[in-house]
This record gives sequence, C-alpha cells and structure tokens, in this order.
Amino acid sequence: MKYLKASLLALAVASALAGCNDDDTTPVKSVEFSNMPAPTTASDMAKTHSSSVAKVTYEDGSSKEYPLSYNKLFGVKDKVGGNANAAGQLYDHKMAPIMDPLGQPVIAETPDANSLLKIGSNLFMVSHLEYDWLLSDGSEAYKAAGWYTRMPMSMLLTGITQATDGKLSVKSQKPLDFSGVDGIWIPCFGSQTPWNTHLGSEEDYDLQYNPLTSGYATTTAGVKALTEKYFNNEKTANPYHYGFIPEVTVKEDGTTSIVKHYAMGRATWEQAKVMPDGKTVYFGDDGTNVFMNMFIADKAGDLSAGTLYAAKWTQTSADAGGAANLTWVKLGSAKSADIKALADTATFDSIFDAVAPTSGACPTGYTRVRAGSTADECLALKTGQEKAAAFLETRRYAALLGATTEFNKMEGIAVNAKDKKLYMAMSYIDKGMLDDANEPVNDIKLKKLNAGATYTMDMKSAQKDTTDTAINSDYVATNIYVETALLGEDIPTDALSNTANPDKVANTDNVFFSEKMRTLFIGEDSGTHVNNFVWAYNVDTKKLSRILSAPTGAENTGLQVLDDLNGHAYIMSNSQHHGDWATGKNAEVDKAIAAIDKFDANVGYIGGLPAIK
Repeated sequence: MKYLKASLLALAVASALAGCNDDDTTPVKSVEFSNMPAPTTASDMAKTHSSSVAKVTYEDGSSKEYPLSYNKLFGVKDKVGGNANAAGQLYDHKMAPIMDPLGQPVIAETPDANSLLKIGSNLFMVSHLEYDWLLSDGSEAYKAAGWYTRMPMSMLLTGITQATDGKLSVKSQKPLDFSGVDGIWIPCFGSQTPWNTHLGSEEDYDLQYNPLTSGYATTTAGVKALTEKYFNNEKTANPYHYGFIPEVTVKEDGTTSIVKHYAMGRATWEQAKVMPDGKTVYFGDDGTNVFMNMFIADKAGDLSAGTLYAAKWTQTSADAGGAANLTWVKLGSAKSADIKALADTATFDSIFDAVAPTSGACPTGYTRVRAGSTADECLALKTGQEKAAAFLETRRYAALLGATTEFNKMEGIAVNAKDKKLYMAMSYIDKGMLDDANEPVNDIKLKKLNAGATYTMDMKSAQKDTTDTAINSDYVATNIYVETALLGEDIPTDALSNTANPDKVANTDNVFFSEKMRTLFIGEDSGTHVNNFVWAYNVDTKKLSRILSAPTGAENTGLQVLDDLNGHAYIMSNSQHHGDWATGKNAEVDKAIAAIDKFDANVGYIGGLPAIK
C-alpha cells in the first residue's frame, strides 16, 4: 500500500508540475500582457519600473502568470566588466579617452540600441552611445572654451552572464574601435540580422551639405568636432564618410569586425531592418522632409552590394493618420567599395549645381526640392554624377526622381514575417506630412498630429518599379495605413502636463515585433507624455498594454525582444536623459525629478518571462 501511495503522490506531483509548465517543453499558444497604470505619484514618475503581468497560455490549455520587473545591467557612469573607464566614455581614433575643457572624461549619457547576441556558447551585447549633451546644462565653462554641441560617438561590447534563473549580469566590457571606418556619428536605433550580426545606424541630421541650407553651420561644427576631437587634427573629417549603416560582427572569443555599407545609401538613418529573405532592407530616416528607402542586396546575407529604391506615396485617405498606395522609384545599383571610393573625393559641388529659389521658383534646368530640411533648394545634377547622387546624396536624388520626401521624424522599423507586414514609427505627423500647397510636391496631405502614429504596410512579391521593371524581392511594401490602436491622440494639457492621451502610444520610436508572442513592442520618445512608456500590442487580439514606465522626460531606447534565449525571454530596454521635463504644475513631482541624476542613463531589460517556444 505504501508503494501505491508513493506512486499516486509522484503522479500528482508530476501532474502539478506539468500544469505549471515548469519543464518549459509545452509549446506556448498565446501571451497576454496586463496594462499597468500610468504613474501619478512623484516616486513612480521619477523611476523606471514595471508592474505588468504576462499571462502565458500553453497549447495544453494550462496557463501561468509571470510578473515583470525592470533590471538595470549598468549605467553610463559605471565601470563594469573590467572596463577601466566609465561605460559611456568616448574615445578618439587611437582609443584614447576624450576629455572636456575641464579635464574631465567625456561620458555620453544617451545609450540607445542593444543587440544581445548568442555567439557560440557565449552571450555578447552590442550597445550604441547615441550622442552627447554636454552643452545642454548651459555650462559657461564649456561655452567659453568653444566646446562642441556633438561629440564623435561609439558603441560598447558587453559580455553577458546568464544565471540559471535567467538573471543577466555583466561579465566583460570594452568600447568598440571604429577607426577602421573613420569613426561613427550619432548611432541611433539598430537591429539584428538573420545571420546574427548587429546592424547599427548613423543619424546624420547634423550634417547638411548645401551651404544654402540652414543646417550648413551645424555641418561645419560637426566636421570640426570629428577633425579636432576624434582625429586630433591628424586628418580632416570628410562628411561623406558619415550617414551610413555599419555592421558589427562579433566572434565567439569577443573579437569584432566592423564595416560601413556605402551601397545602402546615405541619409539620417534611425535604423535598418533586414526582411526574412536576408536581402531586402527597409530604413527609418529620421528628420524633417525625409523619405522611405528600400535596399535589395544582390545576395542574401551580404549587404555590400545591391539596388536602392525610394517610395512614392499616392494618398487614398487623409483620415486617422492617412493611407496611401506605395510605388518604388529605382535610384541605382552599386557595390560599397565603389561608393566608398566616390565618397573619398566627392563634394556637394561636384555632384550638384545649386541655387536658392526666387519667389518659390527655380531657374530653367533646375528642380525645386525640399529634402532633409524645411528649406527649398534648386538643384541640377552634374553630368555623370548619377551614382554619386544616388548613394551619397540619396534623399536629394530621390526627390529629383519624383519619390516622396515629405515624411517627418520617421523612426524604427519592425517586421511581422508570418503576415508579411512591416511596421514603421512616425513620431510626429507634422511639417512635410501636412497638406501644404506651397511645397515643391504635396504628396502627403494630412492633419497635424503631435502624438504621431505607428504605420503598417503590407508586403507582396511580383512587384514592379515606376519604370515597369520587376523588383527582385518578395517583400515589397505596396500600401501604408494606421491600425486604430496605434494612432496617437492629442489632448488639452492635463493635470500632469500630458498633451497626448497617456492611455495611447505617443511619439512612437523604437519598435520590435515578436513572432512567438505575436506582439509589437513599442518604445516612446515623447515630448507629449510626461512619462514615456514601453507598450505591447497584440496584433491578433488588438490589445494595447503599457508594460514599462521610464523616469519623467526620459526616452525609452534599446528595444530588442528575445523569445527564447537559453530557456528565458527578455525585452531589452534602455533609457536616456532622465528627468528632462519639469511639469511646472506639481511641486512634489518637480522635486522628485530634480533629484534625478540626468546622466545616470540605464542599460537593462524587462525580465520575468519564461522562454516563448
């Protein structure tokens, strides 16, 4: 009898364990996130936190709830993993620390993209340091020294240890050396390739190349900073070496190789995202009067050569963020090595003749364009400069060929492979996207929406470009629209100083789609929410859930979702420029915000999830 009782007990225990799915072998049917409340107290508004709960339902009908929590791996001022300097330290081309006029180390407080990669048996994370805010505090010492508004930037490689309970910690850390590609300028969001490398970005909006545009003074300052602080006056920085997509390959021993893909074109790249075919790439082009770009590599898994296209928006609706059909203008084909050779010697004046419009009109032989700024230009392409224009002045050339350059603050890109849908963040629907008959071209005719939207595009095969030539991709976006839950909502200023509905996404920035969870994750960079959030949007149930809140004014960055990393799931999430907003309405909140160290930016993740298989 005692053996029968023991057997029955063992069976009961096994059954209970199976019901809890602690052996993590039962496939997951669905994941649902609870909607945590927006913070309203001073203490909650001043910290990064999550109180969301993930309900995981398994194919056997059982379910379990997993409370989420935020975990900080390190801050930009921390010295971790054997790194002799702070994580956010910036370096020159000889990897010597850059110092400020007061003799202090220059530390970037803006961590952005993360790529947590499993390389063999090891875990490595590539992280961006986006830009520097040294002058933002109004320091007279910096200004008196003629200091720079931007610094040459960098990326970090952090070795990661994963405990048996899933907790991540830092094992090693070192800065990446970009001297082989002339340094890097403003790396913003990034992505991971199907072949397990990191794709970065160079958000080049500080470098406008036409002396007739308002951004030219900033161009001069940017080149000056690179020349003096990165190259130490040993070399003059060339503006045509920046504004490209860098790829970082990490090996199992922690060594790295870095290339810039000149064949992918040059613009203010927020991010590049490779489609499941391993060759079609879409870009987020951040700034004013920007464009939608598509690159198709000659070979899957190799981004060193291919063909560039730019989208033409043909509007079908002006309502709810608008809708349009998309067609594609071919810009050209090239190899990166050939474009790099052009970049070494090209100047704006070697590619274009340019004059300022007179009373909104251009002289005969010139085309009026508005591309990359709010200023109009009259451009004429010089003989034989088609390839240089297509790959070094990609946005301007797209405008010349009739593509749409009216998008505003285009941010991250995500792909839903199963449904062949592409998601694109548009932080603000404004400026070039408004209905304005005074624009050179008025393709996009929408109403202003400060809260922005996340657009959806359907992708199809067997498409042709505007010359009726076949496009060699099964992932060509053919239309664009906004799902109801992904449209922001402007409101009158509320009691906490929100000017967008806090229960809807505002100023979407980072986006990442989880195939296993069937969920689009969205990180905000909002000037309309007092606290920025990370959201989870289930594309099947259409449920939108707030799952994380950052300190007041902080931007959520570094979004990456890993469905199954050695038996655990992770939502990578950083934040930067903490406390960058005082409400002016609530003394208690403003006191809590004032106590925040703005420079203590987080690199971390949302944990608590099991593997989603």
